[in-house]
Amino acid sequence: MTSPAKQDHRRSIFHDADRKIHIVDLFAGPGGLDVAAHFLGLDTIGIEWDANACETRYSAGLPTIHADVRDMRESPSAALGKVLDDLNDIKVLVGGPPCQTFSVAGGGAGRRALDEVEGFIERLVDGEDTEVIDKELANLGDARTALVLEPLRWIMAAIKAERPYTAIILEQVPTVLPLWRVYKRVLESGRLPGGVKYQAQCKTLRTEEYGVPQSRRRAVLIARIEGHGDVTMPETTHLPFVRSADAAPTLDSALLDDDTQVERKGKKRAWVSMEKALKKTGEELGRTTPYVVVSNYGSGGDPKNRGRRQSSEPAFTVTGKVSRNAVESPEGMELPRFTIAESGMLQTFPKSFPWSGRDRAQQVGNAVPPRFGIHLIAAALGFDEDRVRSALDSMEHWPKIPVAERERLRRLGCADKTKCPDDPPHPPVAEL
Repeated sequence: MTSPAKQDHRRSIFHDADRKIHIVDLFAGPGGLDVAAHFLGLDTIGIEWDANACETRYSAGLPTIHADVRDMRESPSAALGKVLDDLNDIKVLVGGPPCQTFSVAGGGAGRRALDEVEGFIERLVDGEDTEVIDKELANLGDARTALVLEPLRWIMAAIKAERPYTAIILEQVPTVLPLWRVYKRVLESGRLPGGVKYQAQCKTLRTEEYGVPQSRRRAVLIARIEGHGDVTMPETTHLPFVRSADAAPTLDSALLDDDTQVERKGKKRAWVSMEKALKKTGEELGRTTPYVVVSNYGSGGDPKNRGRRQSSEPAFTVTGKVSRNAVESPEGMELPRFTIAESGMLQTFPKSFPWSGRDRAQQVGNAVPPRFGIHLIAAALGFDEDRVRSALDSMEHWPKIPVAERERLRRLGCADKTKCPDDPPHPPVAEL
């Protein structure tokens, strides 16, 4: 899909401005990082096993292989070669392995297995037989826990194929940060095949500090292959959201709306509120007056103690249960709950993004916020501030994809029936 972002101002770690930069996105979901790449003028190939997320991707015009990343890890060329003429164009690996077992909201099998998984990482790098490792991983209690190792397997396979990734971006829930630190140590150690080394940084970042209208924290790893300069985390652009139990947050009024004044004073912008993020849909849904969002989750260990956020504040972390959050007037009157389009906008997807298939709330909750993704990709590739600003300024609209193109992408994504996790027919495409 042709990107609206300008193609003539690449200033990055890639010195050949005429050569395409392709990103392979493992566990691609509905396309948060792909959408970010689109606005930065980059091409992506997503690998996603869930048929519903694939339907959203096809409807959005995002090239996709409907497969399990584990089935493609050793010989991805056959499937990816159907999308790309030159696999050497794949310069970047990004991925957000499923986080349910690591999440505080989940059962916690992954948290209990952190030490074991760290040991598996070391054994993979040491070249131990993968079949032996896979058998032991199957005994961890939840197969999704082992998926956090897949990016490393892909990194090693690319090196062995003499097509090492120039940059790597991984993101997960904060509890996975210890594993990203192990990744960092391994990537920098020279123990990868051929002695290939990367420079890496990892840190827990707060998405509201990058203009995302929700308080979402993610553990991020960014790496570059040795020889392409220092790696730094993206600089924050907005203030962190801080709210005490007894009082709503306060801000200098000069920070609220005047970005020019903020920049001139060298200050951060204010975090973005739900009210501001959903302003474009306010008249359609009647959200022209203040409202309160009541969380589906309990707070402080008490399931009855539901958290509350004012419309003048960022949203709670958008999860797959976002549609269960109640919306009320300040007086307690029930209001319409967030639609899928609104939930997507709180994740910074364009209003017109074509959510399709079933389980759409889960798709929204699983996605990486595209605005956050823009900052991550730009930091990994060394893009300048002008390119980032251009991408952010172009995020409001998503192009409508012709039905014929959606069908072409579906045929491409599901061409190899041995890799397609679910048998056709797929869910119908939602018309825009």
